[in-house]
Amino acid sequence: MNATAHRGTPAILIMAKEPRPGTVKTRLHPLLGPQRCAELQAGLIRHTLELTTVHAPRTYLAYAPADGGDAIGTTTPAGVRLRLQRGEDLGQRLAAAVTDAFTDGAGPLLVIGTDAPTLTGDHLTAATALESHDVVLGPALDGGYYLIGLRAPHTSLFALDADVWSTDRVRTATLGVARREGLSVKLLCPLRDLDTPEDASALLADPALPAPIAALIQPVEGP
Repeated sequence: MNATAHRGTPAILIMAKEPRPGTVKTRLHPLLGPQRCAELQAGLIRHTLELTTVHAPRTYLAYAPADGGDAIGTTTPAGVRLRLQRGEDLGQRLAAAVTDAFTDGAGPLLVIGTDAPTLTGDHLTAATALESHDVVLGPALDGGYYLIGLRAPHTSLFALDADVWSTDRVRTATLGVARREGLSVKLLCPLRDLDTPEDASALLADPALPAPIAALIQPVEGP
């Protein structure tokens, strides 16, 4: 049976790490180096906030690590609600952040990261399929997802085995949970995450890549 829609304030929740050199975009280090990866992370957060703050009445940003709040807060637009990520793995952190948002009166809720730079307002608009579905999922080409939309706090969708997160099995496992729970799911078009040098190369050839992000992932020319 489908869950009753949550009647709150439509909102978007962004999950993001502080742009600290050496801790973010580590698979891009061979291409960009730690400092430029941190600059890229900052650019992705900025781009995502610019997108979401004009497409939803309320935006949350759940940040990590715990001592990153000051750095994140200084670059976050007024009105964005900051929350500390809590939990041992990504599933626990997602469940806690989603619970916090719904408890704060949000809903329906779209949850996104900052790794899909070709995400647009059209994708967010398409996610309004929550009017007729319990869950909306935006598949990432790597087997995960770049967006999950929820009419109610279905935190069981994040209760995957710890060894599943960060693998190409995330989306399949999530759909399996939804099926077992009897939740209706709408799939959006797939997008590419920006995680590896191969992703960077493919995205640089994509006309949908925003110019500021393209500038941040251009390979460094040798002497």
